[in-house]
Amino acid sequence: MRYVTNLPYATKEEEHVTIPMSDGVRLSARIWRPTSSDTEPVPAVLEYIPYRKRDLTAVRDSIHHPYLAGHGYACVRVDLRGTGDSEGVLRDEYLEREQADAEEVLAWLAEQPWCDGGTGMMGISWGAFAALQVAARRPPSLKAIAIASFTDDRHADDMHYMGGALLSDNLAEAGTMFAYGTCPPDPAVVGERWREMWHERLEQTEPWVLQWLRHQRRDDYWRHASVCEDYSAVRCPVLASSGWADGYSNAVTRLLGHLDVPRKGLIGPWSHKFPHLGEPGPAIGYLQELVRWWDHWLKGVDNGVMDGPMLRTWMQDSVPPSTSYEERPGRWVGEPHWPSPHIRQVTHPLTRHTIGPPRDPDRTGPDGDADGEAMTVRSPLSVGQFAGKWASYNAPPDLPYDQREEDGGSLVFDSEPLTEQLEILGSPTVELDLSVSEPVAMVAARLSDVSPEGAATRVSYGILNLTRRDSTESPEPLEPGRRYRATIPLNGVAQAFPPGHRVRLSLSTSYWPLAWPPPKPALLSVYERSSTLTLPVRPVDEPDEVPSSPFGEPEGTPPLETRQLTPPEERWEVKRDLIGYQAGLDIVKDRGTVRFEDTGIEAGRRAHERYTAVADDFTSAAGESTWTMAFRRDDWDVRVVTRTRLSCDETDFFVDATLDAYEADRRVFSRTWNEKVPRDLL
Repeated sequence: MRYVTNLPYATKEEEHVTIPMSDGVRLSARIWRPTSSDTEPVPAVLEYIPYRKRDLTAVRDSIHHPYLAGHGYACVRVDLRGTGDSEGVLRDEYLEREQADAEEVLAWLAEQPWCDGGTGMMGISWGAFAALQVAARRPPSLKAIAIASFTDDRHADDMHYMGGALLSDNLAEAGTMFAYGTCPPDPAVVGERWREMWHERLEQTEPWVLQWLRHQRRDDYWRHASVCEDYSAVRCPVLASSGWADGYSNAVTRLLGHLDVPRKGLIGPWSHKFPHLGEPGPAIGYLQELVRWWDHWLKGVDNGVMDGPMLRTWMQDSVPPSTSYEERPGRWVGEPHWPSPHIRQVTHPLTRHTIGPPRDPDRTGPDGDADGEAMTVRSPLSVGQFAGKWASYNAPPDLPYDQREEDGGSLVFDSEPLTEQLEILGSPTVELDLSVSEPVAMVAARLSDVSPEGAATRVSYGILNLTRRDSTESPEPLEPGRRYRATIPLNGVAQAFPPGHRVRLSLSTSYWPLAWPPPKPALLSVYERSSTLTLPVRPVDEPDEVPSSPFGEPEGTPPLETRQLTPPEERWEVKRDLIGYQAGLDIVKDRGTVRFEDTGIEAGRRAHERYTAVADDFTSAAGESTWTMAFRRDDWDVRVVTRTRLSCDETDFFVDATLDAYEADRRVFSRTWNEKVPRDLL
């Protein structure tokens, strides 16, 4: 990244500004703005997240907020209530109170003498969720948003219930927020009230996984703040981006297809990162794109930002399987709008363990025998150990590894070796004619690029809890032996398969630990010929619609000065005990201890996730998330340790959690939860 110090506007920073809410709670903001805004007001851009602006996001904030301020904007970074130095308690994600707070923050910004009355919102992940959800509430000052790595569907396309199946990231993210939501404010900012504020958080927090498990169906809890319920509610322009390695690879194209406002889409090869910090690379000059976006929509500059294709995306070339890539080879392509006129849906029958030639679209029904041969599989729990994370952060390396070992417990369908390059852009779809032996069962479908040497690189995947094949609101148990049709959408992707390679579809009845297994192993029967794979094919002779290098080099302002006091640690280990037959996945993400030189804070974060199972006992599946968060400066020395364990039997989930808080080495708070939540056809 190129660090820039010579910017069009000189800037000033206000490290701690309180913004009053209507119920008396005060939120803490950090503001960067042009010095000239004292007399020449500018638009304000809000980032609104719960991840502690004074320390844990301070380095990232220092790269992009001063940069945007130096281009003529008041950039405002606000901690949600109950986080960082803001008052109150954070009880769950995307609550009505959170969104009402955001509206009040925007109204406060618009009234400041240094603001010209116009506002925007930006962010990644939670910040992007917040911006999109608030945009649907139409606050009067909000003129545009720029969002990265988000969803418009909280139930079906977030870390909770993919295809109605429970994701392990449901536990992992709940563990993350259990830790973040119970950290104390900084006494140097809030004064002697810091301990009172901290204990309020400790006493009023419960593990969020409990709330998420109480809503296993798509109900009003998930419909709230899911913009897909009413796309017409969004009336401001939207710049939406994500990455193919991210868990949020689908919402960009959905917004492009459903919104009726000026909109642009951008999808790179990245994991869960801002595009200017994108990993795998190539990262791009995203902040320059934001400046153009805000200049047009907040300042009325006629700069052509809406020219060119609606969607710009990275067409990924074939790569060997790896859990991490520094760069993904490929090229930028553009689509004039979405759905794209360039994309053809090409349907292939599944027959005799092969992906057949494309079916004639003018024919109805399968060729020949409608039933075909029934192929069966009952997958072991080991299928899924090389699946990687639902949402890759690329640290530790967490992308899917070679799928050949996974394929040993799956039904596998291969195409013939390709005679010419095949490129797909969009969401592949699998339609199965099937029966199962149990009333609750799941199917995981994986699409892989298989090299002539046999290595299998996963390209996309999808999961379906078959009890939700027709409805996630009203699931129904399956009748063993009865024939059903089920459609499994796979995650969107842009991928090129070279000549000589094969396209592989793999089907399994487990995908642990990425997804929680059903109560019992099920025998899946798939009827060939009447089952299909549909690929969104982008003909290779279509024009790319964009220059080969449409973006500038990543740039930002110099990062905040920090010093690494203790080393970080990253670990991703698959373990198998062939005596006790226990298998486990251990994930360690330890940032070490970092000193922030401007404030003197020494902050440490360590997360440890562990997922285990014994042999093929589906009720032995268990996951555990343990976090340690520590902050120290002079005589202020505090630590929070959280542990959340999720296990099950055939009828229930069990949540065992602990929360311990320490001042120095003295424990000042401790609480334990032992809860049971019934399984609802899950």
